[in-house]
Amino acid sequence: MREQFVRNFSHAALSPDPDLAIAALMIARIEYPKLDAGPYLDRLDALGREAKRRVAAAAVVPGDAPPRVDPDRYARVMALNEYLFKELQFVGNEVQYEDPRNSFLNEVIDRRTGIPITLALLYMEIARRAGLHVEGINFPGHFLLRCRARHGLPYSEDLIIDAFHGGALLSEEACRELLRRHAGDEAVFDSHLLGRATKPQILARVLLNLKRVYVRMHSFPQARDVTELLLAVDPSATNELRDRGLLAYHLKDFSAALRDLQAYLQLAPPASLDEDERDEHEQIWEHVKTLRRRVASLN
Repeated sequence: MREQFVRNFSHAALSPDPDLAIAALMIARIEYPKLDAGPYLDRLDALGREAKRRVAAAAVVPGDAPPRVDPDRYARVMALNEYLFKELQFVGNEVQYEDPRNSFLNEVIDRRTGIPITLALLYMEIARRAGLHVEGINFPGHFLLRCRARHGLPYSEDLIIDAFHGGALLSEEACRELLRRHAGDEAVFDSHLLGRATKPQILARVLLNLKRVYVRMHSFPQARDVTELLLAVDPSATNELRDRGLLAYHLKDFSAALRDLQAYLQLAPPASLDEDERDEHEQIWEHVKTLRRRVASLN
């Protein structure tokens, strides 16, 4: 992956500009190197214009909103849900969840299907264009969305939205059940789990899902490119440095593997690790010794 592209992605991912679509379409270039982002941004703008019209025309129906929910926000979210999920028929891809295309925004727009994180990203971008503030929630195992109530109203509950399931609104109990389903019965629900996801966190989650799919497919060159972008989002992610080194090892790029794995060992000393991590640290050290011999034999 070209250094200039990685720098451009880092700039897009870490800039304060809320536009996630540009960075998401850059991620798609891992699979589609010649992808022209322009037409997809134009399509998002067109969808946003129509969504803005629908949201602005949304009428508050007395008694329609759930108890303690802002009826104005409820009406606007329902109008956006109707447009995206009923009319345009965006839907969660439950049948082919592991398809890498679910992680690429261009494919999500073309095929109108994706996974929770990419459908949520699409939802946020169209909502933003429609003048409706919706934020991401980095919930364990299943990315969610929040539309906050207006300030100064006697309503305390925000709308928690599941873009993967047609914009379904989740109660706190539904969130607890979702956590148990993804993290096990021993998982403890905490309000911090519903905290706002930052732009880098959202993009990192897209990339982590994509890396996992590529590794399972043994598509190691693409997985290595994904780790490059993960490190661009968070240069302090030592686990990604380790994984980039291991992927380079698989690809027989021994010099790069040695560089990354040595750096990982320096940044993650054994004293700072738990027992399982120390075992892994020892395995990495064995890899490094082997790589040193290999690289020396090539010089």
